[in-house]
Amino acid sequence: MPIRSILAGVGGYLPKRVLTNDELARSVETSDEWIRERTGICQRHIAAPHETAAFMGTAAARAALADAEAATDEVDAIILATSTPDQAFPATALRVQAALGVTHGFGFDVAAACAGFIYALAIADGMIRTGQARGALVIGSEVYSRILNWQDRGTCVLFGDGAGAVFLRAGHGSGRFDRGVLSTHLHSQGTLGDILYVDGAVGQREKSGHLVMNGREVFRHAVVRLAEVVDEALAANSLGRHEIDWLVPHQANLRIIDAMGRKLGLPAERVVITVDRHANTSAASVPLALAEARGDGRIRPGDLVLLEALGGGLAWGAALVRM
Repeated sequence: MPIRSILAGVGGYLPKRVLTNDELARSVETSDEWIRERTGICQRHIAAPHETAAFMGTAAARAALADAEAATDEVDAIILATSTPDQAFPATALRVQAALGVTHGFGFDVAAACAGFIYALAIADGMIRTGQARGALVIGSEVYSRILNWQDRGTCVLFGDGAGAVFLRAGHGSGRFDRGVLSTHLHSQGTLGDILYVDGAVGQREKSGHLVMNGREVFRHAVVRLAEVVDEALAANSLGRHEIDWLVPHQANLRIIDAMGRKLGLPAERVVITVDRHANTSAASVPLALAEARGDGRIRPGDLVLLEALGGGLAWGAALVRM
């Protein structure tokens, strides 16, 4: 029987500090009502100096391993998605590898902005299917609070910090009702890179390095592109929209999430929403939402879960997983 990646464990980590809309309104021209009405966000978590991408990623990875009842010697690969690495190099994944005490295998980072976790999941799934790894940690970890312009109410209200992780274990399956990652689907359109980007990097030291976004354009493309990739994933597995048990979307904006739920014909109670409490944690948002819904018992073994995300690049993707 063909090898398939089984999603064996899920974990998450959120910084201790919570920043509410009312508190944010004391330093920038905004209000709780303005933010809630446009985004659905009520609060976000903000990392302390010691809560780096590696620190949070390690905590989320430990939680995922514990959930899977897996030992660190089962970890052959660590693939970490982030747009806010601790250093240019070594990769944040390698800092996590050291912190976990994993002494074999390999690790690397993936940069695909908010779609990073879906990209990392697809890479890990491919490596397990081809036998390059039997156990893989896939992590999204972000500290967007450190790349925001805190005077720009159009962006600073939208983002938060955190990390989420899953542990994939090699198993067997071939049908759509067998456990595991059924398929992943990735896309990008580089010509749209200027509607959502960071205006600086290590190679551009004269730039300030703040996030810049054309929110109207991002929203327009997000709804269209995500609907397309969702239909692509369902068609690849001969599944109908009515067969999806749970939608775990990228947590960017409640309006986008609601639009996707309506397109799929899913009732609100079948859509996992954390944006109200976490805000947009970029590559961490999908695994954090998955960890919450798995942890509180909403998502159960056998459920068909659709994961989707879109971010700067533009980059977007989807994955279908049978839990």
